Amino acid sequence: MTVFQHPGRHRVAVLVRHGLLPVELGIPHRVFGTAKSAGEPLYEVATCAVEAGEVRTDTDVTVNVPHGPEALAEADTVVVPSAHESDESWTDGRLPGALAEALALVRPGARIASICTGSFVLAAAGLLDGRRATTHWDAAERFRRLYPRVRLEPEVLYTEDGGVLTSAGVASGFDLCLHMTRLDFGVAVANRVARRAVVPPYRDGGQAQYIERPIPEPGATSTGKARAWALDRLHEPLTLRQLAECEAMSVRTFTRRFREEVGTSPQRWLLHQRLERARHLLERSGESVDRVAAEAGFGSAASLRLHFQAALGVSPSAYRRTFAGIAVAEHG
Repeated sequence: MTVFQHPGRHRVAVLVRHGLLPVELGIPHRVFGTAKSAGEPLYEVATCAVEAGEVRTDTDVTVNVPHGPEALAEADTVVVPSAHESDESWTDGRLPGALAEALALVRPGARIASICTGSFVLAAAGLLDGRRATTHWDAAERFRRLYPRVRLEPEVLYTEDGGVLTSAGVASGFDLCLHMTRLDFGVAVANRVARRAVVPPYRDGGQAQYIERPIPEPGATSTGKARAWALDRLHEPLTLRQLAECEAMSVRTFTRRFREEVGTSPQRWLLHQRLERARHLLERSGESVDRVAAEAGFGSAASLRLHFQAALGVSPSAYRRTFAGIAVAEHG
């Protein structure tokens, strides 16, 4: 008997282990489980373990897991949350035999992702060798010692490299699952999921895990007004000096404060906002690529194609073809 019962939906298996953080199990279920188009679910999510049955968590509750590793053989995407009980006790960097056998069932070509120190599992399985990856900042030094062949980037929220994805702490698990939803079904679907969960719809994967000043101190000047001003004018050629003037700061002070608050540079933030605007227009409007480029602030179709290809690996036209059917279904 198959684990997944709904043909046509993207199948997600969440592999849990003893010591699970319950919130990390909830993240993929919340994000993927609420993604819909024209009222129809787009994903089917199943929780599995090396052995079906009761799984301990790091709290006073347990989880009754209905499926064993057979779910991994059917999944299009596998998500591995952390389990600090085991992740923090590994000293040789090798997978326990039963876990290695379970992961061997994952189909070739399936996407696999980790939340927090779930990255230790992916690394121990050899899936991260030579790839970019991240993990929780507090585990980064031990991760680097155990897995020197992995290109660890301990400062970022999440990474994607060849169909293998990793994320940092708990909250970045939301970012990673929303990122996968955007890749699968577009910006509009992911934004609706984020709105229902009351979480930010988009945070750049390259954003810093730790932001020095996430909430401005009382009386301190923030950069929020400049960001709101820029979002209303993405179609215009904005400069760093203009943004700084919105907050009555020097360019140097504004750049430093912006990075402290947002976790990335103003230029990188602005580029991502423009890419998101372009993606939305390509999905939801019939405007030409030239017009989309102008409205998103890229100036020319050539510039949009260059940035789109670098960020997403596809052309604007190919992106539109991919998501046009979903937009039609939602409006039909």
